[in-house]
Amino acid sequence: MKVMQINEPAQRDACLAKLCAEVYGQAAGLTPLVVFTGTRNVLLPQEAARLLAAVDGDGVPQALALLVLDEQGEGMTLTHACDLNASEAKAWLVSELTLKAPLRVEVDDAEQEAFYQRCAIKRWFDDGNGKRIGLSARHPAQTADELAATLAMDEALILRRFKHDPAAFEDAKQRFVDGLAQFPETL
Repeated sequence: MKVMQINEPAQRDACLAKLCAEVYGQAAGLTPLVVFTGTRNVLLPQEAARLLAAVDGDGVPQALALLVLDEQGEGMTLTHACDLNASEAKAWLVSELTLKAPLRVEVDDAEQEAFYQRCAIKRWFDDGNGKRIGLSARHPAQTADELAATLAMDEALILRRFKHDPAAFEDAKQRFVDGLAQFPETL
């Protein structure tokens, strides 16, 4: 397998839609659409996010991951990741990213922490709000106090726009559905 950054707009939209659908599932209400829209319209154009795939030797996507920069531009937070065709592809992709990027992960439970520890995330801190933060060896922060906030989109603003602008909602929904339908067999 190899890691590939997805830059071509149509492929990126399709892979982002697939990632949001896989991570949140069908019972998540508008969350997948909001994350898709905010990432597509805010984070990616500002080059504040990277969409990556693990592909096999034939270019078939096996896992997807979304990395978002922190406010200082020194670290990247893994905000979303999923397996597609191979059960250990996500672990392989995260392990590769751990070696190459100043990676940060945030987890809610011991099972998630154990998964990321298997992926070579070895430094862990409590965030004071019940979450644990893991850092790769390449991340410059040495303590939790040195961590900059991850860039974020205003999900409430996106929801308000959907509520007050039906055309924007329909456009975003159609882009999401089209992305899912056009998910590439190979990259």
